[in-house]
Amino acid sequence: MVPDWLHWISILSLIAGAVSAIIVAIDEKRDPQHMWIMNVVWPTVALFAHILALWAYFKYGKLAAHSRARPAMQRGEPMPNKAKTPFPAMVAKGAAHCGSGCTIGDILAEWIAFGIPAIAVWFGWQSIFAEKIFAVWVFDFILAFVLGVAFQYFTIKPMRDLSPTQGFIQAVKADTLSLTAWQVGMYGFMAIAHFWLFKQVLGVKLEVPTPEFWFMMQIAMLCGFVTSYPVNWWLIRKGIKEKM
Repeated sequence: MVPDWLHWISILSLIAGAVSAIIVAIDEKRDPQHMWIMNVVWPTVALFAHILALWAYFKYGKLAAHSRARPAMQRGEPMPNKAKTPFPAMVAKGAAHCGSGCTIGDILAEWIAFGIPAIAVWFGWQSIFAEKIFAVWVFDFILAFVLGVAFQYFTIKPMRDLSPTQGFIQAVKADTLSLTAWQVGMYGFMAIAHFWLFKQVLGVKLEVPTPEFWFMMQIAMLCGFVTSYPVNWWLIRKGIKEKM
C-alpha cells in the first residue's frame, strides 16, 4: 500500500512542477527567448525540476531573452548568454535542452501506451518482453529520440546557418549520445521504483494514472540530467553541440 505521506508528497511535487512551468511560460510570453525552441525547453524542464528550473531560468535563461540579446547584437557585442554564462551552466542548459525533448516524448509515450495497450504489444510485450514496462520504454525511446533530434535541429540549424540536410545530420550527431545517456538515468531510476520500491517494498504496482508514478518520473528525469551532464560536457567541448 502507498503510504499517505508519499501520496501527498507526490501531489505537492506535481503541483510545484506545474506552477513553476506556468511562471516560466508567463515570463516568456512577456519576454520571449531569442531562440524560440527555448520557450518550450524551459517550461518543460520546470515540470520536473521546479525550484531548480526557476532558479536556472531567472539566473541564466533570461540572459538569452530578446530584451537582452537584441541590444547586444545591435551593438555588435556577444550575446549575454554566451558572455556571462559559466561553462558548467552552459553544459547544464545543454543537458536540459536534450532532456526537454526526452520529457515530452516520455510523457506522450506513457499516456499513449496506457490509453492504447496494443502499442506495448507492437513493441514487444508478451513476445519479447514479459514485463510491459520494457516494451513501453522502447516506444519511449523512439518518441524521445525524434523530439530530441527536432529540438537540436531547431537549435543547430539557425546558429550555424546550415541547410536542412546538414542541420538534420548535425542534430542527430549532437543528440544521440546525450539522449541515450539521459534515458539510461531515467530508465535506471524507474526500474528501481517499479521493481523494487513499489513492487517489493510497498507491494503495489506503479501505475501511470497515479501521482506516485509521475513523481517517480520527476525524480527519474533528474537522474537523467545527472547521467547526461558529463556527456554534454564532452559534446560541447568538442563543438558537436552548441554553447547556449
